[in-house]
Amino acid sequence: MAEMSKKRPPRITPLGIHPSSVVEKGAQIGEGVSIGPFCHIGAHVTLGDGVELISHVALGGNTSVGARTRIFPFASIGHEPQDLKFHGEENSLTIGSDCMIREGVTMNPGTEGGGGKTIVGNHCTFLANSHIAHDVHCGHHVILSNNVMIAGHCSLGDYVIAGGGAAVHQFVRIGSHAFIAAMAAAENDVIPYGMAIGNRANLAGLNLVGLKRRGFERDEIHALRRAYRLLFAHEGTLKERVEDVAEEFSSHVQVMEILNFIRDGGDRPICTPREARDPTA
Repeated sequence: MAEMSKKRPPRITPLGIHPSSVVEKGAQIGEGVSIGPFCHIGAHVTLGDGVELISHVALGGNTSVGARTRIFPFASIGHEPQDLKFHGEENSLTIGSDCMIREGVTMNPGTEGGGGKTIVGNHCTFLANSHIAHDVHCGHHVILSNNVMIAGHCSLGDYVIAGGGAAVHQFVRIGSHAFIAAMAAAENDVIPYGMAIGNRANLAGLNLVGLKRRGFERDEIHALRRAYRLLFAHEGTLKERVEDVAEEFSSHVQVMEILNFIRDGGDRPICTPREARDPTA
C-alpha cells in the first residue's frame, strides 16, 4: 500500500498532450492546448489556442476548432457526414471560439450538395448527445440542449435556443433569437424572435423571455408583439400581411428582420400559429 500511494498521475507532455492520445502528423495544435487521455486528432484538424479536449474525443476530417473551445468525452467531431450521397468529396467543419461541446455530441462536415461546409459560430453551447448534421450553418451564442437533432442544410441564427429532444427538419431556417421548445419537431421555418412548440411544431408567439433576458427595450417588444399579431391575423394572405406590416414598421429594425426572413424564403414553408394556417400564403 505504501508503494501504491507514491504513484504519480500520468505524465503530461509540455504541449499538454496526454501520452495515451494520438495526434496524427499534419494536425495543427495552437498554444496552450490541453488534450486529455485517449483522444484522437486527425491529420487535417486545426485546434486554436487554448482549446481543451477533456478525454476520449475523436476529431477527424478537415476540421477547425476555435480558440478556448472545450470538448467533453465521447464527442465525435468532423467525421464523414451521414449522407448516403456523400462520395468522398472535399468538405470542412469550422467551429468558432469559446464554445462548449458536451458529452457525446456529433458534428459532421458538409457535402457537395450543400456547399461542402458546416459552420458553427462563437460562444455556442451544445449539451450532451446533440447533433449538428452536414451543411448546417449555425450562428453565434446558440444553445442546443440534450439530444437536440439538427438535420442537414439547416440554418440557425444568433441566440437560437432549442430545448431537450427537439428536432429540426432538413433545410429548415430558424431565425435569430428564436426558441424551439423541448420535444418540438420543427418542420417549417421559424421566424426571428419566434417560439415554436409541439409535434408538428406550430408558432406559439414570440420568445418574450429571451427578449427580456437580452435587454430588449419595452417599446421594441411592444412593436414586435403588434407586428406579430398583424402578420398572423386571419385577413388576407401572408404575402399581403407582410407588405402591410412593412409599411407600418419600416423604421423598426427587429420587425424588418422578421419580414426580410419571410421574404427571403427557403425550401420549407413558414411555421405559423395553429389557428392561422394559410393555404394561400
